[in-house]
Amino acid sequence: MSRQTDLALTGLAPLIWGSSYIVTTELLPDGFPLTVAMLRALLAGLILLALVRHLPGRDWIGRLLVLGALNFSIFWAALFAAAYLLPGGVAATLGAVQPLIVLGLAHLLLGSQIPGMAVWSAITGMLGVALLILGPGAQLDPFGVIAALIGAASMAAGVVLTRKWQPPVPPVTFAAWQLTAGGLLLLPLALWLEPGFPRPDLNAAIGIGWLSVIGAAATYYLWFRGIAKLGPAAITGLGFLSPLSAVLLGWLVLGQAMSALQMLGAGIVLVSVWAGQRAQRVLALRAASPAAAAR
Repeated sequence: MSRQTDLALTGLAPLIWGSSYIVTTELLPDGFPLTVAMLRALLAGLILLALVRHLPGRDWIGRLLVLGALNFSIFWAALFAAAYLLPGGVAATLGAVQPLIVLGLAHLLLGSQIPGMAVWSAITGMLGVALLILGPGAQLDPFGVIAALIGAASMAAGVVLTRKWQPPVPPVTFAAWQLTAGGLLLLPLALWLEPGFPRPDLNAAIGIGWLSVIGAAATYYLWFRGIAKLGPAAITGLGFLSPLSAVLLGWLVLGQAMSALQMLGAGIVLVSVWAGQRAQRVLALRAASPAAAAR
């Protein structure tokens, strides 16, 4: 497949993740974020394990627990804590610092170059997300800010280590292992902190099914496939498409209004994603052709 096809497939993941807000608020019971996160990760992991029928070796258990914690357990727990302590726009804007952290960690751990355009596109993307979803009455809770930054750092570290610790298995198998590990780590927290999860009705079953099968199993396969093929620095800016998708779906499905500033933010997000991909493409071309780098 071409690089553009790989980017398009990887970009589907954050676009679908943007539907999580509508599914959660419209179909699932309130007050059980960790339980929903656990069910989402564990069901998706078990479904993929049933398909691939390949368990990890003992030497991979430790690394998979670390990756499951970074990509799912810590990330989702911090994300939900930030969502409770901060307005959604503030939490999402702080979380948008993730691409900058990925660029730094990829340079330190993988030796990846940091193009100036990639840095500027990440900063511009944060601005676009802020305009897209940050309300004028936003307030900052210090613990919420810390939680949002921990979540961004956790996911960024997970993205980079997913590439560094790439096992000799297909991406779908690697996704199955990580999702299962993340779900198992969340299980005791959900049982301890959120007892009494109601028996799912039809709406809740549809919501959990969507979040697990489409929003986790399928999307994280695409996401980990993109990391393996393109590298963490190349795909991290695509995460800006998630808040963009959430706002657009709210407009299309729920009839929520979009202001002129939000439209401007949407345009900035798209430009930042394009600029980040252009920077990575230039790096790839220079690496493939030293003659091109001299021009």
